[in-house]
Amino acid sequence: MLEAVRAEAPDATVVMAGSGEVYGPPARLPVGEDAPLRPQNPYAVSKAAADLLGGFHADAHGLRVIRARAFNHGGPGQEATYAISSFARQAAVAAEAGADPIAFVTGNADTRRDYTDVRDVVRAYRRLAEHAEPGVYNICSGRTASSRELVAMLAEAAGVAVEHVVDPAKLRPHEVMELRGSFEALRAATGWEPEIPLAQTLGDTLEWWRRRDP
Repeated sequence: MLEAVRAEAPDATVVMAGSGEVYGPPARLPVGEDAPLRPQNPYAVSKAAADLLGGFHADAHGLRVIRARAFNHGGPGQEATYAISSFARQAAVAAEAGADPIAFVTGNADTRRDYTDVRDVVRAYRRLAEHAEPGVYNICSGRTASSRELVAMLAEAAGVAVEHVVDPAKLRPHEVMELRGSFEALRAATGWEPEIPLAQTLGDTLEWWRRRDP
């Protein structure tokens, strides 16, 4: 794609949707864009490779490449392969069946991630495309929550008690225990800040699953 832009539309702005997972275990928190890339799983390695290719095309060929590194995000419409949507789907199915307490199945319940509502993330992509200079920008909320806390908040939203089950198959051998980013560069370039609180993200996702066949 970058080669096609170089050949056919060299003045275009390319926003690359990367991931905060490229940072791996942070040396300090919050993580800034100058942190080294230490991806800890194949997905993160693929994102780091794409990120570096974007940087190469910007440096070597002068393309207007914006490398957005979005941390964890969720919200209505997200597939259940992601944490927030998976938990919300479990809550919706259990509530529909009349279960109380709800048995939530997770991996490591105490890892902490920086969650942003997907609607805020999309708004950030647009702001970057319209206003930012080429470079690297974190998209994140600057706050973290654990799986245990997400489950408790969803159970409260569903009005039921919680039985937390850790699935050993979901545990990662090289788990990063906490990842929290800084969005100061993004705010300085575009004025963007996260607007939707985590409780609303969870409630809206739960309601989305309730309105469809889980």
